[in-house]
Amino acid sequence: MATASRVIRVLCVDDEPDLADTAAAFLEREGDRLSVRTVESAQEALAVLDEDHIDCVVSDYDMPGTNGIELLERVRTTHADLPFILFTGKGSEAVASDAISAGVTDYLQKGVGTSQYTLLANRIRNAVDNYRAQAKLAEREKRLNLFFEQSPLGVVEWDEQFDFVRMNEAAQEILGYTHEDLVGGSWEQIVPESARDAVDDVVSGLLEDDGGYYSVNGNVRKNGDRIVCEWHNRVVTDEDGAVVAVFSQFQDITERNERERRLEEVTSQYRTLVENFPDGGAFLFDEECRYVRAGGEGLETIGLSESDLVGATPHDVFADDIADETVEHYRETLAGHTTTYEREYDGNRYQVLTVPVRSDGDVAYGIAVSRDVTERTERRRQLERQNERLERFTSVVSHDIRNPLNVVDGRLELAQQECDSPHLDDAVSALDRSFALIDDVLTLAREGRVVSEPEPVDLASVCREHWRTIETAEATLTTDVDRRIRADPARLGQLFENLVGNAIEHAGADVRVRVGELDDGFYVADDGTGIPPGDREAVFDAGYSTADRGTGFGLRIVEEIADAHGWAVGVTDSNEGGARFEITGVEHPGG
Repeated sequence: MATASRVIRVLCVDDEPDLADTAAAFLEREGDRLSVRTVESAQEALAVLDEDHIDCVVSDYDMPGTNGIELLERVRTTHADLPFILFTGKGSEAVASDAISAGVTDYLQKGVGTSQYTLLANRIRNAVDNYRAQAKLAEREKRLNLFFEQSPLGVVEWDEQFDFVRMNEAAQEILGYTHEDLVGGSWEQIVPESARDAVDDVVSGLLEDDGGYYSVNGNVRKNGDRIVCEWHNRVVTDEDGAVVAVFSQFQDITERNERERRLEEVTSQYRTLVENFPDGGAFLFDEECRYVRAGGEGLETIGLSESDLVGATPHDVFADDIADETVEHYRETLAGHTTTYEREYDGNRYQVLTVPVRSDGDVAYGIAVSRDVTERTERRRQLERQNERLERFTSVVSHDIRNPLNVVDGRLELAQQECDSPHLDDAVSALDRSFALIDDVLTLAREGRVVSEPEPVDLASVCREHWRTIETAEATLTTDVDRRIRADPARLGQLFENLVGNAIEHAGADVRVRVGELDDGFYVADDGTGIPPGDREAVFDAGYSTADRGTGFGLRIVEEIADAHGWAVGVTDSNEGGARFEITGVEHPGG
């Protein structure tokens, strides 16, 4: 099923309800992305747009009262960019011209046959995808402007030649220049000559490499004062990799730089960790639980900077409950103990590790590293909920569904004893297939995603053991393998049983099955009719089957078991002309 973010809600407007319903049915058959609602007049359409979210309007032209173009004009007054497709049986250059003038997204004339709906569905998807992309771009631009205007740090936008485009008020205060003083000028204007070679290297590296660039360098204010600034630079590129803009966020760290110089001797070994800690924050604190260094990519996301923390205690920065817990762990760390704890902050969940820093055997500092584990925690909760739903599902399938089917099975057997009818035979076959489907669905539901403790097993022995449990009729098995592999024996046996069952199902009761070795795995082959190249990926899809009595889940289970072991499974032709399933990436004991 399509996710909510991908569903396209279509409003189909046509005064002939049968045509509208037909169009809706065919459009929804074109893919689960399309969800169609139909109305019979322009007035109903406008009411729906006022009360519901619609991604695209598909309207007939020739309707009583308000025609399709008049509806388009009214829609454009409140939904300027909403995709609107005129799908009409009355096609003419005049109608098309009026539609284009009114701002129609697309114009399509009704035809004969179902292919017109395939074309219409493609037009709808393309129009909505483009509309959403434009909306996303506009929203991104809006957020960028808000960031630019509201950032407490200095922000400068450069062009591809690294000339000034604009800067915010904080940047003007730091540098002493106005926007008009610098716009169109080079970066060299704010860098003293002694630092230009180093900054030139930063500029060159930034434009040549993807991503961001961090630097600390000397700058010169308009009045000639020398300052030291910390710069975070990032290149923004389009989908083709072309440079769109370059942004720098910076702050004056002249005073802080002097403090850090005095602390450098005892804290230099932690600088790289603190300043470049990925996806979180790193903090060095002294015996008074006062921060002497702080940094990391996660600081900015919670509205803090290094200058907010250095020289402060947790109680200077955080709420009392957070500060009290933080200080408790810091003091335990300064006493020589490592601690780990989790904490909610600003709507997110963070995991914090604290470690003592020793000098000459004594604890001189403590270091704390914090990581945002919100997504990981939520994934764990989702998995727990999924497992609960899965358990309820398997209980219903194994008990509440199987029991009434058993009753049906018994009644059919009694009916067959009382009368002879081919209808009863068909019913028994259908019931047998239902039981097979239940078994396969339960197998899929109960299979774990990962095999955590594989063990060495003899491949040939497992195959021969499970061959005896299959109704093989006149089928024959040849095992050309002499090796042990690391696997879950039961699940490996299930994989083999499903491949043999698939061979018998498609090739007949007298099929010949061969198990052979590969350099990094093994194969199971048969001498049946094989699988056409165009169907080889689809055979692993749940529900796919070309056999009348097949459930369509057997090969899906094979793929699930292979995935759980970290193996790959593929299908090709066997030497005998049948199908050959190759399982690769298999680990050998000691390998």
